Amino acid sequence: MILISGDTKAAVARFAQTIGITEVTAEALPQDKAALVADLARQGAKVLMVGDGLNDTAALAAAHVSISSASALDAARSASDMVLMGKSLAPIADAMRTATSARARIRENFTIATVYNMLAVPLAVAGLCSPLIAALAMSSSSITVGLNALRLR
Repeated sequence: MILISGDTKAAVARFAQTIGITEVTAEALPQDKAALVADLARQGAKVLMVGDGLNDTAALAAAHVSISSASALDAARSASDMVLMGKSLAPIADAMRTATSARARIRENFTIATVYNMLAVPLAVAGLCSPLIAALAMSSSSITVGLNALRLR
């Protein structure tokens, strides 16, 4: 994680220490923030930008995903993909955990569907299983994928 802020070095250092971020840039200008986001994206990083001020709008717009709070300026909220309704940033950690779990479930479901299609389709085309068996296999594959997706809860 990287913390880049326009605030003073002392304030940014205190906040970074509180949340455990070691890579910190303070007193950054808006173009510095946007340049860092663009540079990280060029390096292949998927950038999540959190900001609330006018000086954050370019970086919010350039990030892969951007978040602002409901108390942010209109420009920052407009540039963001997600607006948190409360004043706390705590839901961001929950959203990241949910996104990570969702990605894992999606990959599992693609694997399940691929294995099913690699096995069942050739058998059905070759006439080695009846239409009833093929329909049951298709239904069980769909049910398995659906139940796997429900594990996100």
